[in-house]
Amino acid sequence: MTDPFFPPRCPNRLCHKHRSPTPNFYWHRGAYIVACRAEPIPRFRCKSCRRSFSRQTFRLDRWDKRPDRNVELFLLLTSGVGLRQCARTLGMGTAAVQQKFRKLARNLRLLNRNLLRQLPPNRCYLLDEIETFEQKSICPLTVPVLIEKESLAVIATDSAPIRRMTRRGSQRQRWMERHEKKHGRRKDHGRRCVRKIFGRFQRLLAGQKALLITDEKAIYRTLCRRLMGDRVQHLTYSSKLARTTFNPLFPINLTEAMLRDNLGRLRRRSWLVSKRGNRLSLQLEMFVAYRNWLRPRTNQGDPNLCPGMVLGIVLRRLEVGELLAWRQDWREYSIHPASSSAAETVRQQVA
Repeated sequence: MTDPFFPPRCPNRLCHKHRSPTPNFYWHRGAYIVACRAEPIPRFRCKSCRRSFSRQTFRLDRWDKRPDRNVELFLLLTSGVGLRQCARTLGMGTAAVQQKFRKLARNLRLLNRNLLRQLPPNRCYLLDEIETFEQKSICPLTVPVLIEKESLAVIATDSAPIRRMTRRGSQRQRWMERHEKKHGRRKDHGRRCVRKIFGRFQRLLAGQKALLITDEKAIYRTLCRRLMGDRVQHLTYSSKLARTTFNPLFPINLTEAMLRDNLGRLRRRSWLVSKRGNRLSLQLEMFVAYRNWLRPRTNQGDPNLCPGMVLGIVLRRLEVGELLAWRQDWREYSIHPASSSAAETVRQQVA
């Protein structure tokens, strides 16, 4: 038996009951039955704009033909399984799995933004980049990753194309020349991508002080000084240090190893490598949701403690069904994933 549902607001963005709902702003209009639900779905109607809606209007799986496959697909994609193998395992078509993946990932990207609205002050953060490629190894991608040291939460990540120089006269250079002659010179957006990560870091800090640890790449020092000023202390260490637990960069190295293990797209020399870089960015958002709100912080620690709890953002570990329950495209007015009856919004819970 599910919890009773109470509409938190009118779904019509143009209605004044969307931002400022009052108690009993709606009428009950019965319910309807669907084959994929064991219980009837209640209907409602707004008293102000007269728009009709139901509980499904607020849920992520609205219009889904196979909503029962969402949780299984999420777990498979965050366990290193490729899309084609997911389709075979779930008994679905590859195109259907691809569409479902994009829908889930886009909503999880909004969920990550809604929950992580500000960082606590005086914390230590680590930033590093890993490389993969799209289609061919001569088309590399950079993946910057920013984490918080104590909680191991992923704060921001993205992907962007980069262009690597090859040895003159080598077979690889001739391969790249043939490819660029056909498709044009490959653009390098690596610097722009790292700047985007720093920009999000700056907005989340909101002028508070913090410590940032990176390797000795020059762009990190430049962007930190330009965007953060004196508010963020920047320490650098060599990336050639032994990757042990005594290495100051160990937390970010651990996260990057976890990324390659949980996301098949990051495995080089594999069929799972991305065909498009923007698809990798979407699956990175799935990993962020899985890492921050669902997975335990460490295997040896408290199994009920997730990184989001250490940061003070969520009160408990979320379940997979909760991550994939409610739509998140209304920003702070979206329903909080831990609210089974839709009584609390993200804005109320975070506050």
